[in-house]
Formats: sequence, C-alpha cells, structure tokens
Amino acid sequence: MKQALQLRMGQQLSMTPQLQQAIKLLQLSTLDLQQEIQQALDSNMMLEVEEDESSALPSDEINEEKIDTTDQMKSEGSQSDIPDELPIDSSWDDVFESVQMGVAAAPAASGDLPDFEAQRSKAESLQDHLTWQMEMQPFTDRDRVLAVAIIDAIDDGGFLGVSVDDIYQGMLLQLDELELDEVYATLHRVQQFDPPGVAAEDLQDSLRLQLLQLDDSTPFKTEALELVERFLDLLATQESAKLMKKMAVSEPKLADIVSLIRSLDPRPGEAIAVKVSEYVVPDVFVSKVEGEWRVELNPDIAPKLRVNPFYSGLIKRADNSKDNTNMKEHLQEARWLIKSLHSRNDTLLRVARSIVEKQTEFLEHGAIAMKPMVLRDVAEELELHESTISRVTTQKYMHLPNGIIEFKYFFSSHVSTASGGECSAIAIRAFIKELVSNENPVKPLSDNKMAEMLKEKGINVARRTIAKYREASSIPSSSQRKRLL
Repeated sequence: MKQALQLRMGQQLSMTPQLQQAIKLLQLSTLDLQQEIQQALDSNMMLEVEEDESSALPSDEINEEKIDTTDQMKSEGSQSDIPDELPIDSSWDDVFESVQMGVAAAPAASGDLPDFEAQRSKAESLQDHLTWQMEMQPFTDRDRVLAVAIIDAIDDGGFLGVSVDDIYQGMLLQLDELELDEVYATLHRVQQFDPPGVAAEDLQDSLRLQLLQLDDSTPFKTEALELVERFLDLLATQESAKLMKKMAVSEPKLADIVSLIRSLDPRPGEAIAVKVSEYVVPDVFVSKVEGEWRVELNPDIAPKLRVNPFYSGLIKRADNSKDNTNMKEHLQEARWLIKSLHSRNDTLLRVARSIVEKQTEFLEHGAIAMKPMVLRDVAEELELHESTISRVTTQKYMHLPNGIIEFKYFFSSHVSTASGGECSAIAIRAFIKELVSNENPVKPLSDNKMAEMLKEKGINVARRTIAKYREASSIPSSSQRKRLL
C-alpha cells in the first residue's frame, strides 16, 4: 500500500475555550457557581471581588501610585495602617491583635450579628438517640454487640432495614455459638426504647409495639391490638362490615377503635431524627409593580468581579519573562470569566422574562391557569438553541409572591381541548387535586368520573391519563381514599 500526502480544505464547527467556559457556567447551579468563582479567585491573581463604594476609605486617606491601564478601576481601600517594617525586638502579635484557637472574636461593629446557624450543634440522629439509651441499660458485652448491630440496621423511619435472619447471619463470625433466639431477645429489648414502635420489622409490628406500651387503662386498647394483629388488611381496604362481623362490635365502637389506631405514628423514627434544612437561593425575583410583572436578578447569587488594577498595570512595564507571560495568561482568563458571567446573567434574565410573559395567568390565578409550554417555545422567541434553554432552566429557581419555583416547573406536556386548544399537564393535575379535595370521602370520585368531569370543562383526557397524573401527584385510588370509618 503506497503512502502519500494529501491536502484537503474543509469547514468544521469547533468550540473555543471561551465558549466552553460560558456553557459550563450557564449550567451550574447557584451553589456550584459560587464554588467555581471562589476557585477562580484563589487561583488567579488578576481577579478580585468588587466591593461596595460605601465601604471605601475617603480619597484624602488613600495614597497610592496611579497606574495607566485599560483595566484601571477605582480603589476600594488602603492598607496604610500596616507599618512598612516591624521593630527588630517586636513580634507580629505585639502590633496586631490575634485570635486564639477556640475563642470566638467579638463582632467588629454593633450591626454585625453572629451566625447562629453556623454555631448550632450537630443534629442528633435516630441511631445516636438509640445508642444513648443502650448505654444507659445493663447490657452484657455480648448483648451490646448485638444491640449495636440492630441499631445500625434501623432506617430513618424507625424500621429494621434488614431481616432478623440477616442480622443473625452477619453476627455469626463475630460471636461464637450465637443462636437466633439471642438476636430476638436483644431485639425485644431495643424495641422498648424511645420512640415507641422503633426497631419494628414492618408497620403491623410497629403499631402493635406502640399499643403494648400504652397504659392498660387506655380505652379500646385490647380491641385495637386484636384488630392490628388479625384484621389490619381489612382496615386498609376500609371493609367496615367485615370488621364489625369478625370482631363482633358495633359501628360506633369500631370507629373508636380505629380512632385509637390512627393516633399512632406509622413512622416513629422520623419524630427523633432532626433533618438539616436545605435552603434554596433564588436566581431571579419576580414581583408585581404597578400592575406589571417585573423580573430582576438576585444580586447575591454571585460576587461582582473585576480585574486587579495593580497587577494588570505591572504587565505593561514587564519584559517577556516567564513570570510576565504567566501574568498575561491570568489576565486573559480573568477577562474571559467576567465576560462569561455577564453572558450567563443576561441569558438567565432573558429566559426568566420570557417565562413570566408566557405564564402571566399562572402568576395571577395559580396552577389551574398554567399554559402548556415546551423548551422550543422559549428557544424560538429568544433565537437560542433548545440545549441552551435546557441548561438555563436546570437547577435555577424563581422567587414568586407565592413561593420559590424551579424554572423547569413551567415546562410540561399538554392535552387537547374540545375547542381545538391545548391544556397543560400541570393544570390537569391541579384540577385533579381540586376535585379530590372537594369529593365526598364516603363516595370518592373514580378515574372515569374525573375524566368525564374534565370533559365537561372542555378538556379531552383519557382515564389512563387521569390515573397517571393522579399517581404522579401521590393521590391514592378511589378505593384507598374511601373513608367509611
């Protein structure tokens, strides 16, 4: 096979480093963006945070050299309080105040409040709560090992995440001549811990444990135990006639028994485990001013960056050494980052305004008035690609008068209406929730009935579609929603 050189001309689309950076910043969430900016500030000497002008010192107190450069910015402060040279027989601590490890410094000003959220103690987990109770009990070393294994197997709801046989098999290698009865004996001791019903194998076992820990004088305790142990499946299906017949009780007495069971906690572990709150920072604020909806960027989602005027001015007076080349590269990266951030904010604001303009009825009347909308609708209006709109709307949040909503929430599928129009899937879910909330609990609406009622409103939706939206909204079926007791 003969080798040869050929010259070809062609065109291809390539992504520049600037475009790659802009796309990367566009798809980042607020938290990820702040981390990315902080990494850039730590690694790039040319970048600095632009502080408020109100925090700058008066001009007569600033004595610094003026540098003629295109990146010249207004000075934000001075370090004239730091001496040029320390005396030979003095140390740094003699001139500047130091903060000892473990001692919190006092606020600099009366208006600076301490961060109580950062100082709060670690939240106690369910395992910590159970371990504390175990250490207060007279367990033998052998039983303590079993108790630790049982506590580790308990999930956040308070139930055993594995079977007792699995715990037994896992402890055979650690304890000699271990028997299954020993595991059950230790389990029964753990089940007496607080909260009542913890370490149960299933819901039936948890309800039984909670009833057993009630005082014997509690009305209908015996009957409730019988119902939970023998007829819990009939209670789940609301078969009151069979329950009254099998338990030989009247309807009023059965209602009292069921009322006692409903007072129990189906997930006892969640009452102890403290969940750490996760706060969502909105990217834009939407408010109604003089009858018009306005969209503004959240100024706190990212700090304002600028090029350091001192370091950028040194580049013009330096030579072509390696250090100066490195400074030039940092300067170019800083300019690209600032430009990419401006582009991100501009695209985010344009998309948010387009969504608000199209979903004004939702802002006025709620989810029932949601209009069907897809990514293509916004992309065509703003002359952007659908992938760009997808990146902008992912993990971005909008602060509305009625709460914080993700951008993605406004995009949904649609169904046809009798008039030839379209109805949003979110609006259909809202209709279903409204119908269920207003239905008679003794005779709940079936999926067919809800489909007929929506058809009367001009929305053509099939029964299976109603079932799909109902399940997506975590609404039980009509038989499960039926309340006879």
